[in-house]
Amino acid sequence: MNDLTIKNGLVYLEGKWVKTNLSILGEKIVYIGNEVKNAFDVLDAEGLKVLPGLIDPHVHFELNCGRVTSCDDFYTGSVAAAYGGVTTIVDFLDPTSNAEELEKSYYERIALAKKSVVDYHMHACIKNPDGDLEEYVKTVKKLGMKTIKLFTTYSDTDRRTYDKDIKTLLELSKKYDVMIEAHIENDNMIDLRESYTFKDLPVSRPSLSETSEALKLAKLVKEVGGNFYMVHCSSGETLKALKEQFSDILNKNFVVESCPQYFVFNNSVLEEKNGKLFTFAPPLRSERERQLLTAYYTDVMCIGTDHCAFMKKEKDYPHLMGFPLGVGGIEHSFSTMYKRFGDPIIEKMSKNTAILQDFPTKGELSVGKDADISIFKEIPDYFEKENHGTCDYSIYDGILGAGEFQHVIVRGKFVVRNRKLVPHNGKEIICGVK
Repeated sequence: MNDLTIKNGLVYLEGKWVKTNLSILGEKIVYIGNEVKNAFDVLDAEGLKVLPGLIDPHVHFELNCGRVTSCDDFYTGSVAAAYGGVTTIVDFLDPTSNAEELEKSYYERIALAKKSVVDYHMHACIKNPDGDLEEYVKTVKKLGMKTIKLFTTYSDTDRRTYDKDIKTLLELSKKYDVMIEAHIENDNMIDLRESYTFKDLPVSRPSLSETSEALKLAKLVKEVGGNFYMVHCSSGETLKALKEQFSDILNKNFVVESCPQYFVFNNSVLEEKNGKLFTFAPPLRSERERQLLTAYYTDVMCIGTDHCAFMKKEKDYPHLMGFPLGVGGIEHSFSTMYKRFGDPIIEKMSKNTAILQDFPTKGELSVGKDADISIFKEIPDYFEKENHGTCDYSIYDGILGAGEFQHVIVRGKFVVRNRKLVPHNGKEIICGVK
């Protein structure tokens, strides 16, 4: 007897929709086919789309930014994730400079993450390294991770990693099969003058700072090799330039992630009444760049949200220096993107990330995989509204979307059923473990 059978759903299998049934035993999918297998629980998914559980490779829950901390902790952020069909999130360790700091940071963040109702994993995060880089990479692997994020900017807060160390990390990424991730902006082009307010974000952090740095790093990747991942690509100009100049390594050695906000909004919203609520780094770009990003969306391998929510009162700050840059969005990411791009977005939010992050049991609906299943109802003329996280606003409020997730299952257990939260404990995902 199986634990759960889902019948009559339109199931996403290997890039196609198939009207079929699937059954779950324990944490795994054990059957997909025309039979309705006996089970203790049967869910009729007639009229609904059955998707692999989504994976968000880029979130920042309870991120300490000094003056403020992002308002969604691992519990409330993961609840919002679940309502958005996300069954696995990948957060970040606090930035560290050497292997000893890294290990301490890992255990501190994992302790916080135990509150999550969905499964979770961490990226290592390096800043201006002062220790042995090979030892750092070996410690990353020992702790069950395979990604190391660095910053090419933020020298003002000692977070920048310089080109010499980036080259070494790329060489080590080949030797140890890890992936180097980067927040890409040319630090020399960032203008942090004290007179700037949030409205000056596009001037303070110009598009050219992203595009020029991305091209420089792509050239380095082409020369050195290794595994490289660009987080939150914000400008279509950047993506177009990468496509034109480095098509041979784009989404092979040099992988690109982007975020829903850069496809949905342009920087004109910064001039509106609530413009301060649309503030994050890299910032929103021009309408032309937004349209270019949309035109080149097939060259984006993964969609992450960069979910880093702050309350309205925390955004009421007079200066750009010290301004809390970040927004929420994990609950609305799939609906808004699916409305705009349809089926091709599914694997950018599931299978592709599972492969890159080395989560062999995640990302697809197939026998033997984890029973991570998100069941979606398309709703005509649907507008985003609900917000199940802590934040007291959403930039997606009133934006056209595709619908809602009715049921969400993590490793065979409901975390959302009939749009109601079900108590559940997520678990840490270790790279490469089947």
